[in-house]
Amino acid sequence: MRKVTALVMASMLAIGSSAATAAETISETLPSATHVAINTLPGQHHMFDGVSLTEQQRQQMRDLMRQARNDLPGVNVAEMEAMHKLVTADKFDEAAVHAQAERMAQEQVKRQVEMARVRNQMYNLLTPKQKSVLDQKHQQRMQQMEQQISGLQQTSAQKLSATE
Repeated sequence: MRKVTALVMASMLAIGSSAATAAETISETLPSATHVAINTLPGQHHMFDGVSLTEQQRQQMRDLMRQARNDLPGVNVAEMEAMHKLVTADKFDEAAVHAQAERMAQEQVKRQVEMARVRNQMYNLLTPKQKSVLDQKHQQRMQQMEQQISGLQQTSAQKLSATE
């Protein structure tokens, strides 16, 4: 169960990162249901922040995102509602929750794969210099994330030792 939960959470964070990046590139288009969902995902990071894009690159990325919105598997509200019913049931049914989490994780994986495909296409529109800048920004974000995680772990450890 922990593995499934970890998979779902990791997938949500990863898709949040990629989806938010993609949403940033289409900000001047009208919001669709997918666009609204993309903007509300946790863990948003903007992949192309700090990278100077040409107008042609911006347009190509907008075109890619416009197409991706049509191809991206939607968020299944019925699946979320089913999980909510399982969570709020009088008796906990671990097998049913596990099966529901698996279904939801598979849908999340499909969305993540599609967004990774689009991000790859966007990345390949960049010049070598832009890719270098992007890679540096990525390393900085990873270091910040590691520091935040380390700080959270230290805080948790301190709270545990204080309660003992």
